Amino acid sequence: MFVDEVTDLVELNILKDALVGLPGVNGLSTEQRKRLTIVVELVANPSIIFMDEPTSGLDARVAAIVMRIIRNTVDTGRTVVCTIHQPSIDIFEAYDELQLQVIYAGPLGRHSRKLIAYFEAVPGVPKIKGGYNPATWMLEVTTSSVEAQLDVDFAEIYIDSDLHQ
Repeated sequence: MFVDEVTDLVELNILKDALVGLPGVNGLSTEQRKRLTIVVELVANPSIIFMDEPTSGLDARVAAIVMRIIRNTVDTGRTVVCTIHQPSIDIFEAYDELQLQVIYAGPLGRHSRKLIAYFEAVPGVPKIKGGYNPATWMLEVTTSSVEAQLDVDFAEIYIDSDLHQ
């Protein structure tokens, strides 16, 4: 049955007969509720799943679990589009592609190598330090003040790039 497949996918099969309950009182935990929300969407079998801040309000451990569930969903061939702000390095690198404003749209690459190479190729952009979070670095090196300092326009650079072609 399709519902059983979906509950297995999001690792909720052992709780399929549980009551949701009241937050913080009884029933499902915050993390289990987040996964239940994903199940509710998946059973509709959409071709594209949109998730707004799926890890918002979760601690690092629970956010990692939710991202594993999202990865499991993507691995079934479904398309998932997420918004996320300031993710940890592990969550950031769980994504396959990144769409920024209009300054970059393309693959991250293993350990964010493609993203890093793209921005490091812009004259004057400082190299990322070893072990530094690529998401944080990217936000820091693409600010409007950096654009002014380097006399570059990241949007124009992207439009002229092979990625945009």
